[in-house]
Formats: sequence, C-alpha cells, structure tokens
Amino acid sequence: MGGPRVSNPIDALPIRDELRGQSPYGAPQLDVPVRLNTNENPYPLPDALVARIAERVADAARHLNRYPDRDAVELRTKLAEYLTRTSGFELTTRQVWAANGSNEVLQQLLQAFGGPGRSALGFDPSYSMHALIARGTGTAWISGTRRDDYAIELDHALAQIAEHRPHVVFLCSPNNPTGTALEGSVVEAVYDAAQTARPSLVVVDEAYVEFSHRSSLLGLLDGRPNLVVSRTMSKAFGAAGLRLGYLAADPAVVDAVQLVRLPYHLSSVTQATALACLEHTDTLLGYVAELKRQRDRIVAELTGMGCEVTASDANFVQFGRFADTRAVWQALLDRGVLVRDNGVPGMLRVTAGTEEENAAFLDAMRAVLKEIT
Repeated sequence: MGGPRVSNPIDALPIRDELRGQSPYGAPQLDVPVRLNTNENPYPLPDALVARIAERVADAARHLNRYPDRDAVELRTKLAEYLTRTSGFELTTRQVWAANGSNEVLQQLLQAFGGPGRSALGFDPSYSMHALIARGTGTAWISGTRRDDYAIELDHALAQIAEHRPHVVFLCSPNNPTGTALEGSVVEAVYDAAQTARPSLVVVDEAYVEFSHRSSLLGLLDGRPNLVVSRTMSKAFGAAGLRLGYLAADPAVVDAVQLVRLPYHLSSVTQATALACLEHTDTLLGYVAELKRQRDRIVAELTGMGCEVTASDANFVQFGRFADTRAVWQALLDRGVLVRDNGVPGMLRVTAGTEEENAAFLDAMRAVLKEIT
C-alpha cells in the first residue's frame, strides 16, 4: 500500500522546505585523460614529503586509542607562522582556526554568526558553496551582482548592504569562478559599510590567493575585529585529499567558532599530515610558481584564438563567450578534456594543469573553435 508515489524520494521525507528541490554541490568526476574542472593542483606531493607524512602518521597511529588534540594547537601555531612568513603580517596561534576544509570553516562561521532569522550577502557569480552553506545553516541568502567584467560595483555593494543589513558578507579574492581579485580599498569600504549597517561579519575567501598577482588581504585584519580571512591547503599545497582549511581573524572570532565546532573535529591523522605539509612549504610554493606560468600561458593562447578571457589571479581561467556553452563543453569532453561549466552565461572555466595537460586542452580548443566558426 503506502502513500502516493513521488518523483524524488526526498520529497516524501519531512525535510526542511528550503532544501526541497535542491541538488548537492559537485562537479562531474569522469574518467578522461585530462581533467581540468575542479581547480586541483596537478602535481603529486614530492617523495620527501610523502615519506615525512608517513612518519608523522605512523607516530599518530600509535595513539589512535586517544582523542586528538581538540584545539589543534600545534597545527594552528604552524599555520600562523606560515601566514606570518608569507604575508609579512604577524599572526598568533589565537588568531588562527582550522577545520576539515575551508567549507567546514565557512559552515562554522555561519553556524556562529548566521542561522535562522539572519542573512548572508554575496556577489554572484561567485563560489556557489557560500549560498549552499547558508541554506544548510538556515541563513537567508542575498545574491548581489557584479559588473559585466565581474568586478564588484562598489556603490551597488554598499547600497545592498545598507538595504538588507546582512549579518554576514562574503567576498572572494581571487573570486571563483571568474579569477578576479579585489583591491584592499574595496574590502575596507565594504567592511565599514557592514559595521554601520548592523555590525556584520565580513568574510574574505582567499582559497586561491597564493596564485594571485596581488598580496593577501591579511593585513586588513588589524583593527577590524569582524573581519575574517579564510584559506585552504587544497590548492597551493596540492593537498585536496587532505581536507584542511583554516581562517585568520580576531581571537574572539576563533573563540566564537569553537562554540559550534564538533568535539575533536580534526583527526590526529589529519593534523599530522597537515603538519608534514607545512614543513615543505618552499617546495610546494615552487609548484605554485609553475602553475602561475601555465595559467598565464592559457590566458595568452586563448586570447590569441579570439576567446573572451577573464583576467585571472587564480589557478584557473574563465573563457568564452559561446552561444552554446554546453555544446563546447561536450566537444572538449569528446576529445578527452574535462572543463567546468559553472552556469555563467557564455563562459566555461579551465584549471591550469601540467604543461602537457594544458597543451592537450589548447589543442582541443583549437579544434573545437574550427568546428563552431
């Protein structure tokens, strides 16, 4: 017997209304020769680092009968040292927090500062997980817009903040999927407006900042207790499989997210692996320098083919403009190259891969352009 049949079994569950009809986040994971759709670092970790990870994990394994360091103090200390060394802005352990990927960091921030009856504002197109995490935490999402060149129109941004008085404001620098970076003056103006309106938490997502031509915005933290800069080890560190993200902020913000974090949320193995990676930052950042060269190569060659290319400060490039982006995406896939269709009208996104992967992509693009022109 049972009740009436439904097209989606989830709809028969007593699920929250704002989750009905939604799709989970994710990019296609297809078995093709060249995968350039998820902004991964294409270089495997060096043998010396793999060996060091094995040593640290083996040591951690001897104590897996015990809970890990709940507050990840050693890891946070080393992350603070890394940020201080690479940005020139001094940070302490108390200003840094780490979690399972930057997405969990953002989730904890919205659990602490968003939630039912509160709102978050972002400027689209941008990282779609901001809206999804907001929805998952019961935070109302407000979608601001960008200029035609994907930069944030400051007057519009300030007007949106004044109108909606959001509790959380998201900024991306560099922005995903466009690759555009922010001037510090824009962040300062947004922050000041957000404090006048409510005050609000302003989160600058710097997941790709190591690939940028511009400096990190960490220096803006001084004197701005409601400003947060989030980072990840997935991109520059080539450790997407590790799932380690972190933030830098006023110590009070770090104390606040600890009110909502799950107990012992970072395993001993995760902490050990991340610490090993931090011992090899110079080597890993050398790979970043090569990827920046490859990104610039992609920009130059796509431009030479007549494509519209968005200036990129990340390890990916947005390009187009196509009458049928899905057809171009499929044509590239038919040639063994997987790129990303983010839903930006007329545009696709390609990750900077190895020299050989990029050559395969560019050759495929030339062939596809001949077909559609």
